[in-house]
Amino acid sequence: MKVLATAVLVLALSGTAVRAADPRYPNWPCTQAKVPEISLAAVWAGPALDDAETKWKNDTKITALVAKLSARKTPIDEAEKSVKDFLAASSTDKASNAKLLFAGLFDTLNAQRSQVMNGLERVSRKQREAAEKIREEAIQLQALQGATPRDEAKVEALSNELIWKTRIFEDRNKVVRFVCEVPTTIDQRLFALGRVIQQEME
Repeated sequence: MKVLATAVLVLALSGTAVRAADPRYPNWPCTQAKVPEISLAAVWAGPALDDAETKWKNDTKITALVAKLSARKTPIDEAEKSVKDFLAASSTDKASNAKLLFAGLFDTLNAQRSQVMNGLERVSRKQREAAEKIREEAIQLQALQGATPRDEAKVEALSNELIWKTRIFEDRNKVVRFVCEVPTTIDQRLFALGRVIQQEME
């Protein structure tokens, strides 16, 4: 039991010991640097988008295609083919449709990134709180184990609770590590689709 309490205490301490690399974002849990928004210049070297940045939402074909292309379940090669097919059928409106399409993707994927990143920071705050509670209960367990007389029922109940909380804590950490990759995946999708759109405009 003492080994369990010590192990749980170490886990909790290690969970709270991890601090954000960038002090501007204390709740950012990922090793990747936090970039709050994708810069337009980083993913688009085509002509100025002008009013396409607001008008893309008024075109039902564009909004439907943007929804399909921005969905992570849509394979990137399928998304690229859809872009080519759409622009090939645009004829004289190709340049205008290309700008509308990219403006929609830029807006939508940036919003997706923000949603994912905000979620990661919420989970990070909860994990910090959970680690604090685990540490406090581990200290309580150590005290119960050293008490005379020792209340075995309380020791067992708290031990089981700590095992359960620790398991949840570890599972959430695994999920966080996986989700930390999502913003980068979104960046790559936007860059790849933006490149295809620009190539089709030439």
